[in-house]
Amino acid sequence: MGTDKKILPKRIILMRHGESAGNIDQGAYATTPDHKIPLTEEGRAQAREAGRKMRALISSAQSGACGENWRVYFYVSPYERTRTTLREVGKAFSRRRVIGVREECRIREQDFGNFQVEDRMKVIKETRERFGRFFYRFPEGESASDVYDRVSSFLESLWRDVDMNRHQVDPSSELNLVIVSHGLTSRVFLMKWFKWTVEEFERLNNLGNCEFRVMELGAGGEYTFGIHHTEEEMLAWGMSKDMINDQIVRVDGSRETLDDCTLHLDEYFDLLGVTDDEE
Repeated sequence: MGTDKKILPKRIILMRHGESAGNIDQGAYATTPDHKIPLTEEGRAQAREAGRKMRALISSAQSGACGENWRVYFYVSPYERTRTTLREVGKAFSRRRVIGVREECRIREQDFGNFQVEDRMKVIKETRERFGRFFYRFPEGESASDVYDRVSSFLESLWRDVDMNRHQVDPSSELNLVIVSHGLTSRVFLMKWFKWTVEEFERLNNLGNCEFRVMELGAGGEYTFGIHHTEEEMLAWGMSKDMINDQIVRVDGSRETLDDCTLHLDEYFDLLGVTDDEE
């Protein structure tokens, strides 16, 4: 059943999986399907530690009466390495704190093709660098722009879940959504969320194994990294000064209410300062 009252998540947390066998040996992809690549023991340990850090952050960052009654809902990619990561992360959370888990195919890793022969993939990735990381489509696979399309569809579903309170969160509770996914998929998610351009996406660095980034609801009702992350961190992620400033003003709600697309007007129009009479 839906509800008239929309309960916005307090935080949306994006997390990359732990170290996998493919991260330490590219040859693993030649014999094992990408979706079956397992975590290493180090990756499992990273996930357990990340779970403890995540729980500490959520439980200590209390805001108002509902802060003590926080709950978590997880979305997870169906790949083996993400599912195992979530199992290890989950060890830090008691059952009563977890509302539910949904396996979501649209937040899976970029499809690089089927079995990946190492020497061939090296040449292909060199070609991608020349072509452009966002638009290059892997033979038998996807481009980052393809991932963008399915992530956009996922975001529409996520907001329908929020609008209809399908997370079944009590109004007295603080809702935290955690998305356990992959590096490129997470960057594409952020590109879609913050309406970043292709050029801004190309600047971004990948998340580290089990790194998580916290978007929190600011005073003006917009999500921002500026509450839990420093300017230095965001700069290290590859964000430009303008991208970082946008995050900062979202914290207290001072961000202009103009549509985001107006931020790039100067890039396309040279005569914005000219009046009709001057023309």
